[in-house]
Amino acid sequence: MTHILEMRDITKTFPGVVALDNVNLQVRQGEIHALAGENGAGKSTLMKILSGVYPYGDYQGDIVYEGEVKKFRGIADSEAEGIVIIHQELALVPELSIAENIFLGNEIARFGVIDWHATNELAADHLKWVGLKESPRTKVQDLGLGKQQLVEIAKALSKEVKLLILDEPTSSLNEQDSAALLKLLAEFRERGISSILISHKLNEISQVADSITVLRDGTTVSTLDCAAASISEDDIIRDMVGRSLSDRFPPRHPKIGELLLEVEHWSVRHPQHLDRRVVKDASFTVRRGEVVGLAGLMGAGRTELAMSLFGRSYGADIAGEVRIRGKAVDVSTVERAIAAGLCYATEDRKSYGLVLDDIVKHNLTLANLEGVANGPVIDHAREIRVAEDYRRRLNIKTSSIAQKTLNLSGGNQQKVVLGKWLFADPEVLILDEPTRGIDVGAKYEIYSIITDLAAAGKGILVISSEMPELLGICDRIYVMNAGRLVGELPAAEASQEKIMSMIIRTAEK
Repeated sequence: MTHILEMRDITKTFPGVVALDNVNLQVRQGEIHALAGENGAGKSTLMKILSGVYPYGDYQGDIVYEGEVKKFRGIADSEAEGIVIIHQELALVPELSIAENIFLGNEIARFGVIDWHATNELAADHLKWVGLKESPRTKVQDLGLGKQQLVEIAKALSKEVKLLILDEPTSSLNEQDSAALLKLLAEFRERGISSILISHKLNEISQVADSITVLRDGTTVSTLDCAAASISEDDIIRDMVGRSLSDRFPPRHPKIGELLLEVEHWSVRHPQHLDRRVVKDASFTVRRGEVVGLAGLMGAGRTELAMSLFGRSYGADIAGEVRIRGKAVDVSTVERAIAAGLCYATEDRKSYGLVLDDIVKHNLTLANLEGVANGPVIDHAREIRVAEDYRRRLNIKTSSIAQKTLNLSGGNQQKVVLGKWLFADPEVLILDEPTRGIDVGAKYEIYSIITDLAAAGKGILVISSEMPELLGICDRIYVMNAGRLVGELPAAEASQEKIMSMIIRTAEK
């Protein structure tokens, strides 16, 4: 089989850092080629070179595409050759229609005037190809994340894509939408379209990839041919991290104690649509030293439940009672929730969990400024000691605590979020998708932090869309569907099948 792409001896340096060191990548015509590696391994940098974000002259080495050396000066050059990249953060304009988004910057016009009939007609053809039944005139803001991802792919099709690059395409999708997307990639393969798939979800890579290239520390470690041999997830992990992770989750010896958090008859209405209840009479408990999971599909109401508990950060007409250590507490504002001993680490760390343009030190102390102040004045020496302590304890990989947080990898940003809340010394931590978008090595470190927190007597509520994660770290799991808690299982009795059965059974009622 011929190669549609060869990247030969690609080297890319930033001031003081070698991001890529003689990396080689070969993608065959009409295959799904997975690119695996830990955060900071160089995957995104390599794809930015391929797509022209880093133009010719900013790197060493050659891009050979369809048998010719290419010198892309920008994204427009690579797209003109049929190379289209879809980033993890979708580049759609919510207020515009699907059709307007598909042809944005590539409008169909006659004599300088947009031909809306042709635009909508062609958009409908592309939507049919990706299996989206919505009208081309539907606004993107009215679509779920899974369907928005399909709009991005339809947009790529409008550019006559030959090589499609997808960067963590399923990181924000539920299992059903993820499966649909992977099935679509397989259909593209049948039509001769090549794909490069960047993903931390090794089960998805194993499911669809024809070949896998593993990067580690900016170098090519291996290229695995899935057709020639059976490739296990452990094989991929060993190449990614340089060692075997015989167990994905750290060992736990839970010492579950007294009742710590009690939530009773909690109900929340949508903040804009008051006739719609997003959380319906939810009651649950968390004990001291216990890790409790909250499972459910996207839209089940898990995040809405968590945010409404944390200072009513979401929702309207909120009713119910919260008790910590048997005492009713006021969680009506964020400040009161923190004072009561409740903290919430958001699923969207970049928008709500961190001040990305600020330094690591300030982010780590942000939730408890009183802890580093003398009266109204920050004690900078104490702030440095605290930040250095959490940097060491959580193994945050940063050049210094004065480094901007946006320059950290996803896993290290998540550790900063956890450090911020640990310094606030809560009784109960709610962790919403704590390992979203981070690699398998960093996940293990996050799991270890969770385990240590439980061992120290904290109560932990973990919301996750990855069922193996819940099964691996939790002592007990609640199942949520359509705003209701529909089941509860001890982890020893739980399985993905039982959880999905609970969801489907209640959905059919």
